[in-house]
Amino acid sequence: MRSKINFLVLIIIVSLVTNSCISNKRIIYMQDLGNTDPLISSDQRIPYKFDDYLLQPFDIVEINIKTTSPELNELFSVITGDISSNMGMMGGQGGGDVFFMNGYTLEENGVVELPLIGEIKLVGLTTKEAKEMIENEVSRYVNENEYFVRVRLGGIRFSTLGEFNSPGKHTVLQNRVTIFEAIATAGDMNVIAKRNEVTLVRQYPNGSQIHKINLNDKNLLSSEFYFIRPNDLIYAEPLKVREVGSGMTFIQSLTLVTSTLTAFALIFTFLN
Repeated sequence: MRSKINFLVLIIIVSLVTNSCISNKRIIYMQDLGNTDPLISSDQRIPYKFDDYLLQPFDIVEINIKTTSPELNELFSVITGDISSNMGMMGGQGGGDVFFMNGYTLEENGVVELPLIGEIKLVGLTTKEAKEMIENEVSRYVNENEYFVRVRLGGIRFSTLGEFNSPGKHTVLQNRVTIFEAIATAGDMNVIAKRNEVTLVRQYPNGSQIHKINLNDKNLLSSEFYFIRPNDLIYAEPLKVREVGSGMTFIQSLTLVTSTLTAFALIFTFLN
């Protein structure tokens, strides 16, 4: 009887130790995972795959129009004229609010209304195409080479949910942001985050789509998901270790095993 109990205790100890600790392999980013995809050797440069972003409803864009006419400049600067200076004063994350207050938000139908020009539909266009379209409209009022138009996104806005140290809504004032920069902005993932199956919800002009991303695989660097896009939502779900309540480190697991053995010993002593 005693040998059976000892064997049972041994099985429990092995199970707890092997299943409760989180191995480094599950939390290290950009590993060489073998032949999951055509692999580029680590001594070669991994090319980026970056598609031009198409403007979508509710995007915030900065539209600056400058001409040789002081009167037109004053009219066109009613909304956008102070963005650059305000960004300099506020800086960092606060600059996102400047774009929200002073930039143009695409309506649900993808239209913005510009002074003098009126409504213009920008949804589904790149910022370069939007710039060219606005230039065509401005040319109706100003001679060629007497105006300047700039169109750019008001930063990259995205959200993080789940096992992040600082989840929430974020704004990074850059034209391009990698998924690892986005994770860093959210304070990195905690130890129990499931890094090999991160959910990314991405918006497209015709709807949203859910993607699963493996942050442990370095092939991510050459995928279309290495750079995030405006309005992306990144969700990190917890590992199974959180459900069973096991320890995340060896010390925590050892403490759990010790407590379990103590409980078994007390029960065994009581029964005998």
